[in-house]
Amino acid sequence: MTIYEKISPDNTEPTLRIALERAARMSTDVILASSTGASAFAALEMAKDIGFTGRIVAITSVWGMGGPGKNPLSEEDRGRLEDAGVQIVTAGHALSGVERSLSGRFKGVYSTEIMAQTLKLLSEGVKVCVEIGVMAMDAGKAEYMRPVVAVGGTGRGCDTACVLTPSYSASIFETRVHEILCKPY
Repeated sequence: MTIYEKISPDNTEPTLRIALERAARMSTDVILASSTGASAFAALEMAKDIGFTGRIVAITSVWGMGGPGKNPLSEEDRGRLEDAGVQIVTAGHALSGVERSLSGRFKGVYSTEIMAQTLKLLSEGVKVCVEIGVMAMDAGKAEYMRPVVAVGGTGRGCDTACVLTPSYSASIFETRVHEILCKPY
C-alpha cells in the first residue's frame, strides 16, 4: 500500500496510475469520483498512456452542489467525457443524501452518517470509494458481485484507491473492501 505524506491534489497522478494499473491486471472497471470532471479527464489520458482498455465510470456531484440548479460538471465537459466513452453517474450520495438534510434540520445523528464517519476513520477517500461503488451499483454501472477499483479523494483530486466489491445501497453491508491500494497518512 502506498501512503502519501499529506493530502494534496498532487497525489492525483500517482493514485490514478496505481488504480488503472491494478484494474488492468484484474481486467476490471475503474469507478472514480469526479465533481468537475478534472479527475475523469486525467484518468482518460493516463488510461491511454498505460493501455488500460477497461470501463471508466465517473461519479459526479449532485445537482445543487454548485448552487440551486447547478452542477460542478459543465454540460460541455459531461458531453466530452461521454463522447470519450466515460460512463457518468449523477445521483444522491449514498452515504449522506437525505440523512444530511435530517441531521441539519433536527440536529441528530443518523445511521448512514455513523457509517460514513466510521469509514472516515480509515480516510475520507475510503469512505468515498465505498460510496461511489454503491452509487455505481444502484445506477447499473457496475456488475453485481464483481470487484472494481474505486478511486476517491479528500477535497480536490484523487488520493485513495481501493479494490472493492460493491453492493446496492439496499444491501450495503454486502460491500467488501478487499485492498486499500493507496491513501493519505
